[in-house]
Amino acid sequence: MSSDVTIKVENVSKCYHIYDTPRARFQQLILPQIRRRIGKSSRQYFREFWALRDVSFAVKKGETVGIIGRNGSGKSTLLQLICGTLSPTEGSVQTTGRISALLELGSGFNPEFTGRENVYMNAAILGVPKGEIDSRFDEIAAFADIGHFLDQPVKSYSSGMVVRLAFAVQAMIDPEILVVDEALAVGDEKFQRKCFARLEELKANGTSILFVSHSASSIIELCDRAIFLDRGIQLMDAEPARAVRAYQKLIYAPVEDYQKLVDEYLARDEDSEVTGTSRAIDEKNVEPSTASFDPGLVPETTVAYPTQGAEITRLAIIDDDGHLVNVLNPGSIHTIEMKGRFLSDFAGVFFGVHIRNISGGVVTGQRHPEDGVYLDNARAGAEFVVRFSFRMSLLPGAYFIGGGVWSLEEPMCAHRIIDALMFRVTPGERSMSFGYVDLMCSDPCSKIEEPTDEYSRR
Repeated sequence: MSSDVTIKVENVSKCYHIYDTPRARFQQLILPQIRRRIGKSSRQYFREFWALRDVSFAVKKGETVGIIGRNGSGKSTLLQLICGTLSPTEGSVQTTGRISALLELGSGFNPEFTGRENVYMNAAILGVPKGEIDSRFDEIAAFADIGHFLDQPVKSYSSGMVVRLAFAVQAMIDPEILVVDEALAVGDEKFQRKCFARLEELKANGTSILFVSHSASSIIELCDRAIFLDRGIQLMDAEPARAVRAYQKLIYAPVEDYQKLVDEYLARDEDSEVTGTSRAIDEKNVEPSTASFDPGLVPETTVAYPTQGAEITRLAIIDDDGHLVNVLNPGSIHTIEMKGRFLSDFAGVFFGVHIRNISGGVVTGQRHPEDGVYLDNARAGAEFVVRFSFRMSLLPGAYFIGGGVWSLEEPMCAHRIIDALMFRVTPGERSMSFGYVDLMCSDPCSKIEEPTDEYSRR
């Protein structure tokens, strides 16, 4: 293995034996041996489940690789193979240096031990000398920031406190390889930001990071490349934005289109050019920016509040021709249409819509009428139609729309639906922005001036 490669996975497959009954497990243990001894062909009393099939990639020092895929795609199995807690059925896994892993919340902690005792126990398991932990303990405790709970049994911790301590131990001992499997999703925003800053610091110091997350923005912002798994098959090893687009398209695709997309991704990945350990982006394969309607973009997080005097019967995104759309072009103008009816008389009414990102944060919203102005004399039985026009300045990704009807009178929330719609913004030709919103109004100008004599003398 090359000296600058810390992880090398070659043609790795993992098969599990699935037994339908305890009796079948016992039969598999005894009967095949008996049949072989009497000269009969053996038979299987189990079904095979291949969690991974022929996965290969390498990770260099200081490289951050994201692993994406829906639940059951083999992500956690792959990480356990790399960490050595599982052995591959076929293929090989080679690693170099100390591996720290956050595979499961609280894994490796004894709930009866205090936080302090667990720090030392975890460090011993990782092969870290006690003297090194003594010298770094204050640093670990400060990062975890759980106060006096450090000397309390871990069984009394909240889930957030457990992940704080676990991350502090694993990330503060300067590992050569750090594996993170969705553990940071439990921490609050402030702690997550601190963790990501530490990941950047480790990366700059040469630590290789494997990062599993369902957050598309985190994968794109943090990772150098991403590996896309589905049903145990490696569909793509590519630039993060390209892999995330492919993943999002597959999970919302109709069932009948699934195999076609899988074959398409496998063909693209085989044809991709390799630069180091990353695949170059093939501009021909970037998803076209065409406003359209994808029936697979249906949110699974819709929450409808009780109707208390009003009912929203329709929320939709429409184009200039009145057609339903949910795959939108950057910079295009669309309309969010809200329809419904009043069930009671109201005064002081206003309407609102909001757009949230995948993590649930409100990116933007609109109110009608404007702030401080209200609609009076809404009568029971009257229908309403409110249209909010907006320019699509969001950066590529998936977003969710919700809306509501409010009043100055009780009940103040007449009706509200969260995540009623889902839409996707397609990649544009080029972008200089990052985050969620493109606020650039023109290309930035750059000018480099020669140093003055005064500056040169300093």
